Amino acid sequence: MTNNTIKHLGIVENIQGSHLSVRIVQTSACAACSAKGHCSSADSKDKIIDITDVTAASYQVGERVMVIGETSMGMMAVTLAFIIPFVLLIVSLFAWMALIGNELYAALLSLAVLIPYYFVLWLNKTRMKQHFSFTIKPINN
Repeated sequence: MTNNTIKHLGIVENIQGSHLSVRIVQTSACAACSAKGHCSSADSKDKIIDITDVTAASYQVGERVMVIGETSMGMMAVTLAFIIPFVLLIVSLFAWMALIGNELYAALLSLAVLIPYYFVLWLNKTRMKQHFSFTIKPINN
């Protein structure tokens, strides 16, 4: 049986009504390596995740929590941010090459096709925010 969730340890940074801001540390595989002190490629970044939870009042600032998301959200994010734009870019490049025959203009126009795509994504950010939602659970020490 496969696990359909992504889990990260986090710390509650801010609580406003039913809205929580949770800080997670996103580490690469190198950052967890025991030789990271001797290597220049190790990195880790703090990310702030916004979570809406009706039980937000039960949490406290500084409390350690588990941030949980579905793997399908990650796959959808990759699809929207990378796969669809790549397909648009390739299809439009071939279409522009067939129409105008100039490689430079075809490449520039293909890149320009991505502008309205990302603008539409930006316009739908509130709808996507509802779809890409995380939940939290307290960590019992």
